[in-house]
Amino acid sequence: MVQLSTLVRDIHRLNHQLERFEQRYSMLSTTFYEAYSAGMEPGDDAWVLDFEKWAGLYEVWRDRQRVYEETIQHIRRQQPSLFKVVRPVMA
Repeated sequence: MVQLSTLVRDIHRLNHQLERFEQRYSMLSTTFYEAYSAGMEPGDDAWVLDFEKWAGLYEVWRDRQRVYEETIQHIRRQQPSLFKVVRPVMA
């Protein structure tokens, strides 16, 4: 099972990368991905590589979110209080 600290670090790193695309194109990733998945074409051919990367990052982010939720559910089945398993990560 993946450690929570690894999942949280990955999710934050991906959030940062997704935010750069969101700011560049003035659109949240969920909206972008919905349009991209529906086959909508970018308004400019120069955006194609960005859109491919953005979609890939969003898919990885979504997967890491899913794994995080599954890990939390597993922990809850083992330990009813999440606060008993929380530990600070040393830098």
